[in-house]
Amino acid sequence: MQVRRILTGLAVGLLWIAGAGAAGFETRAASPAPELRAPDLAGASRTLADYRGKVVLLNFWATWCPPCQREMPSLARLRAKMAGRPLEVVAISSAETPEEVNAYLSKMKLGFPVLLDTDGSNTRRWKVFALPTTFVLDAGGRVRHVLTGPAEWDEGEALAVVESMLAKLPEPAKQTK
Repeated sequence: MQVRRILTGLAVGLLWIAGAGAAGFETRAASPAPELRAPDLAGASRTLADYRGKVVLLNFWATWCPPCQREMPSLARLRAKMAGRPLEVVAISSAETPEEVNAYLSKMKLGFPVLLDTDGSNTRRWKVFALPTTFVLDAGGRVRHVLTGPAEWDEGEALAVVESMLAKLPEPAKQTK
């Protein structure tokens, strides 16, 4: 019994260490994003085209996932910090019911769109094998960075990735009089 407890503690510790800090961003050559079609919490169908022209953080998560729960407040802070800038944070709840997601959101107000992937089809199409996984898309809807594991999105490396993506956007056209 004692050995089992020690092994369980070691396994949990290793998982915590692996999940405590993200292993780093995988930078990718601009590649078209897989299709995304998912309903929001009001039942309206959403696609990536809804966010075209903005940098998009597409975060696959679940309400039962402790690293996801720890990460969500930093995504909300990032969204608030970037208010008025062309950034969209979109969370996709993987394989959960609307009731499960709404129960979680009744306790934590996120302030960004949450989409439902109740059957897991988007999770499979995007080849998400661990939660959380976040894709950073450029304004043309191409995958540029991927992070498997949690991050503090409003600071450090994660914020630097977001800022670098925003810096690559063209300046808005100047209005003529």
